Amino acid sequence: MTLRETPTGMCPAMPFDAILFDKDGTLVDFDRTWGVAAYHVMKTLSAGDEGAMLRLAEVSGFDLHDKSFRPHSPCLSGSLLDYGPLWADVLGRRDLDRLYEEIGGLFRILALETLTPIGNPSALFAELGGMGFKLGIVSNDSEKSIRLHAGLLGIAEDLDYLAGQDSGYGPKPAPGMITAFAASFNIAPARIAIVGDTLTDMRAAHAAGAIAIGVLSGPAFAEDLALEADFILDTAHDLPEFIRQQRKADKKISVGF
Repeated sequence: MTLRETPTGMCPAMPFDAILFDKDGTLVDFDRTWGVAAYHVMKTLSAGDEGAMLRLAEVSGFDLHDKSFRPHSPCLSGSLLDYGPLWADVLGRRDLDRLYEEIGGLFRILALETLTPIGNPSALFAELGGMGFKLGIVSNDSEKSIRLHAGLLGIAEDLDYLAGQDSGYGPKPAPGMITAFAASFNIAPARIAIVGDTLTDMRAAHAAGAIAIGVLSGPAFAEDLALEADFILDTAHDLPEFIRQQRKADKKISVGF
């Protein structure tokens, strides 16, 4: 485990009772899952128009050759509401609701085929649940897609909470998904850790008053996350050891060491 304390880092003893995870780039390999799917979605929507395909890739910050997103792509941390208008403009579509339904439907189908977990989310959630944490997912994907992916990842039964950009709380970086969880479980936001791979996740955490833990398993660079993360880990799978270290630090402080 590589732990990077950042300029915004909180005190060493940092207990929390719940962990809310971003999904894509945190539990799911972003490019292997969404890069391949995005390529085929763009190809379908451009309907053989090579120019349109190239423009869709350009506005999406997408590399057609590698089928991967560049670090500052609007698709990485935003929702369909962020990149959808860009695609509509390229395609000359004014029927936004219908277009969004098409895009969402295509992504749902294709991502089920390309879904690639980071490590073993099922084992991670089982360990964290055994440590007594409430667990959830807060993602800018759709709620339906999150539920499908949670089932395939083997973590659906371990989730206490799940919210997507269409669940009624607003997309990240707005704090609605997090504050709704806090209210539902009567847990102070300061005792909730948000784990994600983008600045959007870190900003949502801080907007809610929660702890922001960045992971380097997504396309974002460490120097970017360090701007707003309280701590940075290599992957979400470093969490159990990180928590054990935090609990040791808290115990030493409590007994006056």
